[in-house]
Amino acid sequence: MPTRASTVLSALIVVLLLLAGGPAGGSAQDTITREQADTLIEEIRELRRAIDGLRAPRAGAPRPPDEKVRVDLTGVNVLGRADAPVTLVEFTDLECPYCRAFHVGAFARLKREYIDTGKVRFVSRDFPLDFHPNARPAAVAVRCAGEQGKFWEMRHVVTLNASTLGPPTYDRLAGELGLDAGRFSACRAADRHRTAIDRDIAVATQAGVTGTPSFVLGPTLPDSVEGVRIVGAQPFPIFETRIKALLGAR
Repeated sequence: MPTRASTVLSALIVVLLLLAGGPAGGSAQDTITREQADTLIEEIRELRRAIDGLRAPRAGAPRPPDEKVRVDLTGVNVLGRADAPVTLVEFTDLECPYCRAFHVGAFARLKREYIDTGKVRFVSRDFPLDFHPNARPAAVAVRCAGEQGKFWEMRHVVTLNASTLGPPTYDRLAGELGLDAGRFSACRAADRHRTAIDRDIAVATQAGVTGTPSFVLGPTLPDSVEGVRIVGAQPFPIFETRIKALLGAR
């Protein structure tokens, strides 16, 4: 059976051949546009990251997605009723396209049907990935907006703008949300939320989180949740089935 490494390397060779214009004697129709070339170059970078990840040493065997874990929720931002019977924690990277896909897809329905109706409390914790340079600054921007009572509003618009993150985007979004620009900029420059973000990363690591988005879903406890870990931007029915099971068990 081919290994993941060999599959990735084979894909890389195919991409390189495409960039080179294909085999000798190819027709003009076989050439690619500059936009296609840029897309392929980005795919090469992603493949390189995947290869580097395969080469990196791993501490122990991977933990199964449905493993039961406990997550401390002291001092976190909560969306929905604090006493909702079920808690869903998302570990997110604000530059991650899969996190954006979850946000505009399953999360929109979860909010409408379970969070806003008082059945689920939702918690967001940061897990910025090393190869997403804008993820941590974006997390800081969201927390700085939270100092002015706009944590969830900023988190929403930052997630929607995941592909164009940077200081100009944060300033524009802060203006659209009516934030005090000077206070917002000073907060970001001070980077005083670094410790809180590092704490989120430590909590995620302890829970076996290795990628984003990842979730922990379980019965609500006062300052924590103990439940199963769900990995990836799963569709709404996956969450709904599990939520209904938890609600039915109470």
